[in-house]
Amino acid sequence: MLRTRNAVLPDAKPIEQLIRVHSGDGTLLPRSIAEICENIRDFVVVERDGEIVGCGALHLYGPHLAEIRSITVTEGSKGHGAGRALVHALFREAERHGVPSICLFTRIPEFFALMGFRQVAHESLPDKIYKDCQRCPRRDACDEVAMVRGEVPKYSILAPLHAARQRLTSIAR
Repeated sequence: MLRTRNAVLPDAKPIEQLIRVHSGDGTLLPRSIAEICENIRDFVVVERDGEIVGCGALHLYGPHLAEIRSITVTEGSKGHGAGRALVHALFREAERHGVPSICLFTRIPEFFALMGFRQVAHESLPDKIYKDCQRCPRRDACDEVAMVRGEVPKYSILAPLHAARQRLTSIAR
């Protein structure tokens, strides 16, 4: 039987191990134990018979947007509802915070389309781009599909900060 729950600090190591399996090939961005501990409240885990078989996180950008990230399940759990259970648990978290729009970048858009996500242009999600794409090893050759559930946000919290950084960089040159 599958059960989802909010992650707690003792889950950091199993979460890191789950993510590491898919970060070497670039499917997931690597997350250090320190980063996972710092953001443990963002994570949900799915258990089967008391063993963690998957994880996912909901990153809040602001009242306009959240992102599902670091979502993965063990090989033996694929096709058995663990991923779907995680996504639904993360939907409940977004709802609890009153966030109307959820985004993600994925290489398996078919899976997420079944749960109400639709494909959008990467540029329509500047919060995600400014926060993560700069440190992604595939930033110059991104092969992920940007998807949104809900409305595409009309504004970005990080855009003004990014624009200010760009101006400072050009002045410094």
